[in-house]
Amino acid sequence: MQKNLEEKFLLDFEANQNIAHKICRLYTTNREAHNDLFQEITIQLWKNYPKFRGDSKFSTWMYRVALNTAISLYRKSTRKIKTQDISDFAYKIKSQDYDDTEELQLKALYKAIHQLNDIDKALIFLYLEDKPYKEISETLGITSVNARVKMNRAKEKLKNILNP
Repeated sequence: MQKNLEEKFLLDFEANQNIAHKICRLYTTNREAHNDLFQEITIQLWKNYPKFRGDSKFSTWMYRVALNTAISLYRKSTRKIKTQDISDFAYKIKSQDYDDTEELQLKALYKAIHQLNDIDKALIFLYLEDKPYKEISETLGITSVNARVKMNRAKEKLKNILNP
């Protein structure tokens, strides 16, 4: 049973690991922090995988866990979160190096996004991933109407940052 669960997790995770990398890129500013957050997201996904019921797509659930992990970890940076060493099972994950060369042209956008609060960052990220408002609201645990209102405010903030 554990072996099947582990194999299924590895398949799901490997197919969607760029989600975690993108979230790390939004919430960190250097490679070391990126790797630390990626490790923590991976651990949280694995620890919570047995609770994944399949009510939504794996990617939607992964967004939610990854965003919550990133927000929790960096909102309370003074508080230490107990982590588990990834080396216990890292050898089982086929890691791909994150290639951000295509995203270099988005540097100004990322810089502006870094200036937003955590919730606005999550909204803009999901919006840029072309997620429908229904999925955004499910991922963030808010109503669809609230997601639209917050999105319009976040877009306005981003416009003001990019075009002062």
